[in-house]
Order: sequence, then C-alpha cells, then structure tokens
Amino acid sequence: MNEALLSEFHFPLDWFNELSPEEITNLFDVLKELKTLYEAHPSSIFPEKEKVFNALTLCPIAALKVVILGQDPYPTKGHANGLCFSVNAGVRPIPKSLQNIFKELKNDQFLHHSVQDDLTYWAEQGVLLLNSVLTVQEGKAGSHFDLGWEKVTASFLEIINRKKNNVVFLLWGAKAQIKQNQIELNKHCVLLAPHPSPLSVYRGFYGCKHFSKTNNYLKSIGEKEIAW
Repeated sequence: MNEALLSEFHFPLDWFNELSPEEITNLFDVLKELKTLYEAHPSSIFPEKEKVFNALTLCPIAALKVVILGQDPYPTKGHANGLCFSVNAGVRPIPKSLQNIFKELKNDQFLHHSVQDDLTYWAEQGVLLLNSVLTVQEGKAGSHFDLGWEKVTASFLEIINRKKNNVVFLLWGAKAQIKQNQIELNKHCVLLAPHPSPLSVYRGFYGCKHFSKTNNYLKSIGEKEIAW
C-alpha cells in the first residue's frame, strides 16, 4: 500500500531514503488523505498527482544549491506545476508575485532567459522551489493547510540542513522567515526580504538583489552560478 502511494504520487527515492520513521509516518498520513481527496475531486485538486512533489523530483538532494520557500499552490486551474511561485508555460496573466520576482531580477542583473512563467529551468539548476503546503483545492487558497503538509515539508528542510552545507535560502515574507529557526546559520547562507506580493513588494523586495547575492555567494564557494 505504502509503496503504491509513493509510486502514485511520484515521490523521489533520494528524498524518501533520508526520512526518519516518524517523518515517513507523517508523509503517508498526508498521502492517504490526499488520495481520497483526488478520488473525490479528480479535476479540482492542484497540481496533478504526478506533480505534487515536482520540486523534489527536479531538484535532487545532491544537486541542491538554493532554496526558495512559498506557501501553497495557485488555486486556479492550469496554473500550479509543483514549484512555488511558478506557473505552467503559457499561463496568462502571470500572477502578480511572479511578475514582481522577474521585475526584481531584471533590476538586479541581466535576464538570461526570456521565460517568465514556468520556473522549471531554475529547478533543474539546483533551486528547490518548495511550498509549505503542496496541494490546494480549486478556488480555495489555503484549503489544504490542515492536511499535515507543513510537518512533511519541514522534514525536507531538516534533510537539507543535515545533509548539505552552503545552501542559499531565500526567505521572502514573514511565513517563510519563520523557517530560519530550522536552519543552521553557521552552515548556510540565509537572505531575508519581504514577500513579492503587491502588498509588500515595495517594502524591500524591490532592491533586495537576492539573485546577484546568491550568485556571488555560490561563486565564492566554487559553485556554478544560477542562470536566472
């Protein structure tokens, strides 16, 4: 049953092998409830089953260099792709927070790619785009906050903190910044800024230069920079 659930939701083995018994129990508790929800609402739970753990699949532990934290997926059909802040290619209009991220990126340094919707190309370079809650019901932002997801995603941060050194954490907004309590500051680089939403972007997200600061840090430790 449990192996079937892992397969059904495409949970990557490298991450699973690092979970403690308690963390595995938490994961399966969520997956069992989620399976029921997908069966009851097959077209209105986002993202699709096979993309729930897309952030982990695209960014293996061994390749991970940067972590960006979000809250939960976009509740609009066709938007969520398992990567925080990202949307599927071709989605229009682009969500405001994502627009603001690219405005800051353009202000910060030369924009290497014309892509401004699907952030898969970031994930494939070692950027973990992790939401605290990995699923949502259509039209109901925050609807899956009570499923137990935050325990599960906290365990992913524990793995990173334990297994890795010199990871850059970009923590945007108060909810993401709470997570710095899980991070050993003497092992990693933590950059803080307001959330890129229209409500807070002018309070310091614009001008934070997190993209160039990330690349400067990676360069300083001999790692390849991110082609943002």
